[in-house]
Amino acid sequence: MAAFLGLFRRDLSLALRQGGDTGLVVGFFVLAVVLFPFGVGPEPEVLQRVGAGIIWVAALLAALLSLDRLFEADYQDGELDLLALSNLPLELAVLAKCAAHWVATGLPLALTSPFLALLVDLDPRSIATLFASLLIGTPALSLIGSVAAALSLGARRQGVVLSLLVLPLYIPPLIFGAGAVEASAVGNGARAYLLILSAITLASLAFCPWASAAALRQALE
Repeated sequence: MAAFLGLFRRDLSLALRQGGDTGLVVGFFVLAVVLFPFGVGPEPEVLQRVGAGIIWVAALLAALLSLDRLFEADYQDGELDLLALSNLPLELAVLAKCAAHWVATGLPLALTSPFLALLVDLDPRSIATLFASLLIGTPALSLIGSVAAALSLGARRQGVVLSLLVLPLYIPPLIFGAGAVEASAVGNGARAYLLILSAITLASLAFCPWASAAALRQALE
């Protein structure tokens, strides 16, 4: 546990000290949502209908920006080899890095979303649901993204390969995250959608660290 927490603190401090990942992700998220009303028009009815989807798609693309650096720096400087040889299981090392990635990128996206919801004129009843869906769903984005990042490690065009691998896997969180907000807006209740989204996150927590660790071992051979 001490090694796990130490790796988590190290990755988180590096991300926050440099500031690039968090600032880039949040900046892209805000700009992407701001640009949508210029494309679809400022009519409140249109924005309310597509607002949840806009914010969720922007969050997915923003989370994708920093995934290629999840393991790349450690792979290049040999840190990943030391992690694989250490007493800390590689699966727990992956989990620690995913947790740090979520705190540095996913959590700021969730915290920013209520302000952007006002920009797209989202129904006030749905803003809390939007925040809850992103808070529940963004850990799954980091965990699923770690598998794609590990599989594409060392590829010549890692960013392109990573995008092709991870975007199809992001469809289930997108469907149920945006669906929860839409259900809340029409008064049907978002509980079922949020429960399914929670199940996706828990399933990712159970399987993704092992899949990422297996891919990393293959890349290190």
